[in-house]
Amino acid sequence: MEIKVDHHMYFLSSQKPRLDKLKARCEQGDLSGLGNISDKTVKSAQQEDPGLIPNIKMTGKAEKVEDKKETIPVHNMFIGLTGSPGAGKSTQGRLLAARYGIPHISVGKLLRKEIADKTTYGLLAEPYVKRGDLAPSNLVAAIVKNRLSNPDCKNGFLLDGYPRRMEDTKNFEGVMKELEIKNFNLIGIRVKPDTVIERLKYRRVCPKGHSYDLKNSPPKKPGICDHDGLKLRQRADDKPETIKHRFGVYHNETIPVINYFKNKGLYKEINGNGSIEQVNGKLTDILDPKEEEVEKGN
Repeated sequence: MEIKVDHHMYFLSSQKPRLDKLKARCEQGDLSGLGNISDKTVKSAQQEDPGLIPNIKMTGKAEKVEDKKETIPVHNMFIGLTGSPGAGKSTQGRLLAARYGIPHISVGKLLRKEIADKTTYGLLAEPYVKRGDLAPSNLVAAIVKNRLSNPDCKNGFLLDGYPRRMEDTKNFEGVMKELEIKNFNLIGIRVKPDTVIERLKYRRVCPKGHSYDLKNSPPKKPGICDHDGLKLRQRADDKPETIKHRFGVYHNETIPVINYFKNKGLYKEINGNGSIEQVNGKLTDILDPKEEEVEKGN
């Protein structure tokens, strides 16, 4: 039987006695209490002994391969993911949500769906989105409140790109109070402008909001969405003339939100330069439950 273990897990020779016990238990099918070993305390040493744990693969918290869930149990993980335009929030949001078993809620995607469906909210939001401006805060708050009221958000959620300005923050605090949501934290991805411009050149989306990177994660059939067969296009707000405007909006509207949460001790930030895997590793370093928290929850 193969066992999956946290993809940040590395092994030192000093860890060998413990790992030998884990190996024996794994071979007997005992997955209890494996938990996570922090990559901050160990370095890569499998090169010293590649056969140390021959049946362990590097992915999620210890699980049977056939489970295919690869999630780490969390409790009350309410987080918002912020960053400059094109920082990779949606990509990282999907990865984190899958890792922790919580819904990934892209406010931008919710708005674009409203626009595509030509709802009243969508008709109101469309002119702002096309210009690269932020939609009215009360409109966004109403959509967010409806989504967070769903049962799947009870134990946690990841908000992608929200709150984005101080008016959003005040409205969102009202939503959290009404829904009795506590322990919300904002996580920021910091990326250099040149990197963002390069990323946005390759992004394409379908009318239903599925997103692709033509360079790193292209669709199976060029120009066509894998999920619904619709034609891909470049978003209006990803075009060069709009990107510069979006950066101006970000600095004027979103930086004050970051400072607000930072002053309350509810903000953490990582450097978003690097591969998708590297950036994800930085995020999981600060979000993964500590070993003692995992054991306490078992």
